[in-house]
Amino acid sequence: MNAPHSLPVVVVGAGPTGLAAAAHLHERGLPFVVLEAGDTPGAAVAKWGHVRVFSPWRYNIDPAARRMLDDAGWVAPDPEALPTGAELVRAYLRPLAELPPLTPHVRYGARVQAISRLGLDRLRTAGRDTTPFLVRLADGDELLARAVIDASGTWGTPNVLGASGLPARGETDVAAYLEHALPDVLGADRDRFAGRHTLVVGAGHSAANTLLSLAELAAAEPGTEVTWAIRTASPARTYGGGDADALPARGALGARLRAHVDAGRVRLLTGFWVHALTPVDGRVRVVVRHADGGEESVLVDRVVAATGFRPDHSITAELRLDLDPVLGATRALAPLIDPNEHSCGTVPPHGVDELSHPEVGYYAVGMKSYGRAPTFLMATGYEQVRSVVAALAGDWAAARDVRLDLPETGVCSSNAADPVSGDSCCGPTPVAEPAGRGLATGVSGGLLSLVAVDTASAGGCCAS
Repeated sequence: MNAPHSLPVVVVGAGPTGLAAAAHLHERGLPFVVLEAGDTPGAAVAKWGHVRVFSPWRYNIDPAARRMLDDAGWVAPDPEALPTGAELVRAYLRPLAELPPLTPHVRYGARVQAISRLGLDRLRTAGRDTTPFLVRLADGDELLARAVIDASGTWGTPNVLGASGLPARGETDVAAYLEHALPDVLGADRDRFAGRHTLVVGAGHSAANTLLSLAELAAAEPGTEVTWAIRTASPARTYGGGDADALPARGALGARLRAHVDAGRVRLLTGFWVHALTPVDGRVRVVVRHADGGEESVLVDRVVAATGFRPDHSITAELRLDLDPVLGATRALAPLIDPNEHSCGTVPPHGVDELSHPEVGYYAVGMKSYGRAPTFLMATGYEQVRSVVAALAGDWAAARDVRLDLPETGVCSSNAADPVSGDSCCGPTPVAEPAGRGLATGVSGGLLSLVAVDTASAGGCCAS
């Protein structure tokens, strides 16, 4: 058997955080393999390629990745421009993955099915920490690894519509009528919405983005109707602070959505808990149960579930993970990112110590590390992997010197057709603050944590 330290570090996922991990591993001279389930780098980012992020390019690029790209003669985008998801892939992730030091080590179409220890199940303790990891792929191939950095994200596991965290009755029966976060309403998906009645469920900025696109479509396409449903009694948190918002673009998003609601172009339903969905002659009847036990229903053509995402820990069932029972993050990280207490901009610096499990050498990073918390920023993921890789290299001083500059408000992304509206937790807005701490802005300054008390309705969209 190979000695663990001679084996590669396996990185799961070739999104922003996974490729950043690869760049740091290369700089540290550690062998690595990146396993990407999709056919291209940033495959999950490409799913929301039409969405524009609020943060300019200079805040969306990992420092180690930037050094490698600069050494290769990369022509960097305008540092002040706001990229779409598609531009992030085309101008950053793809060139990074194609660099000669990285490209031989990135495997596409490599979906991880399970991670365990070679010859040891979860019950076996003797020799566990020095036994290689066994990474099994869906095609049956197996790899041995010294450590695993799991940057697989959460894009593939959206939250359900049911208010109790369980699928609503009949939810699987109407899958053909359901859309998950950020459909390209004005582009590739236009025909599915034009002239139809769409129900958008969720109070995050993913929902707001979709609603604004649908309102624009309704103005151009007769017969297009838009209904917005939230669980809370008021949409005030989604509307935000308007002109007083620390992010003017985010304030404009809320103001524009409010104008559509006030004018009746978007019908708002509050106290809306999805109880059951039933197909009816090519449409969907959505039955709502209110807190007082009453019920009503609405008949629509499409349902957009802008209800956020959750991690899938099934591939690590044979590893010893210590997960917070509420969020599904590590117990050490959970109180630092709890959306009941924190927005994207108030998360304190954290690294390898907060990301460690009893299973030595396994680290979930990026969006997956946050469990169900919708407060993740790309910059946070970059600092996570810098710290983890430093620890794997034995540089514990660097690993524990965690620094994180975060914006006063969480940063969202914007509708591709209108760069002043927003959603996504994909990067920070420039704020001059000392390194080493997040800013104490409270929940009201958050991005998707605008619905912090209703995390199942948060609309996180960034996969790492």
